[in-house]
Amino acid sequence: MSKLVVASIGPASSVQDGGRPGSQRYGLTPSGAMDRLALAAANSLVGNDLLAAAVEIGPFGAAFTARGGAVRVGLAGAPRNADIAGRAIDFNSSATLADGETLTLGFARGGSFSYLAIEHGIEGEPMFGSLAVNARAGLGSPYPRPLQNGDELKTQAASGAAERRIELPAAGDAPVRIVFGPQDDEFSEEAKKLFLDSEWKISATSDRMGYRLEGPVIKHLDGHNIVSDGTVNGSIQVPGNGQPIVLMPDRGTSGGYPKIATVITADFGRFAQISAGRPFRFKAVTMAEAQAEAKKFQELLRSLSDRLRGIEDFGLNIEALRDANVAGQAVSAIDAATWQVAVP
Repeated sequence: MSKLVVASIGPASSVQDGGRPGSQRYGLTPSGAMDRLALAAANSLVGNDLLAAAVEIGPFGAAFTARGGAVRVGLAGAPRNADIAGRAIDFNSSATLADGETLTLGFARGGSFSYLAIEHGIEGEPMFGSLAVNARAGLGSPYPRPLQNGDELKTQAASGAAERRIELPAAGDAPVRIVFGPQDDEFSEEAKKLFLDSEWKISATSDRMGYRLEGPVIKHLDGHNIVSDGTVNGSIQVPGNGQPIVLMPDRGTSGGYPKIATVITADFGRFAQISAGRPFRFKAVTMAEAQAEAKKFQELLRSLSDRLRGIEDFGLNIEALRDANVAGQAVSAIDAATWQVAVP
């Protein structure tokens, strides 16, 4: 059996998959990947189910060493410098580590989370149908906590399949789209306009439970307490201090602060990738527009297999060079007819 050993890793890195949908009614938070598209892309590169468990790597660097045999991996999400035993590799592509080789990843650039999928998946005992880690609840497998140096991720030996890359649409810097509600009536039209017209930043104190926003104070009309009701990924609560909090996959299943708006499904992963301190804005769309974008997002996930391409070998191919006429006109030193010019 092969395994990938964590040689070094920073905080905010854990095993995540598609989460635990359908369990929120029992008070069980869904957890799962912050960026489902990046998770699915990494898994597609190595032939796994799109939402299979992978390593969600936070903003800091990490290193993994193959033991017991070769291990094939797929990398997607926030780009970062990457190499295997000193050989540079590209993101949004697959690569194979020989036994004893180490994959080294630098700091994330232009995002917060990268995904390392392992061919054949990560072995673990599902908890409520998922390996996704929720450290606060003590859920997840093979470790119900963030990954630490020395942890081992067991898997099957690499298949030897040809390496692939995947072409994904550019994320861009467009405003994060929201649908107002369900408690936007707790805020004045002026407050909602301020919410849309302002520039926001994500606080460094944010985590997988919620992203705290830094910006203007959003005032309530009649206090900040409501009867607790259900939450979803992207619910934007406004507590008593008027500083919005966007709820993330490890959120509570219900909350008692008014929710001024909700980040649409199609933009949630892009929002989750916004680095702390980077400015961004919100844009309101209708429910019909949000549903149409959700359908497009699902179509994008289904199309990932069609976006895979082989990685061409740009190394020196001696046989190809020998057989090719790279000079345009080849000559032979022992065949005068190829180089002597006939005199009329």
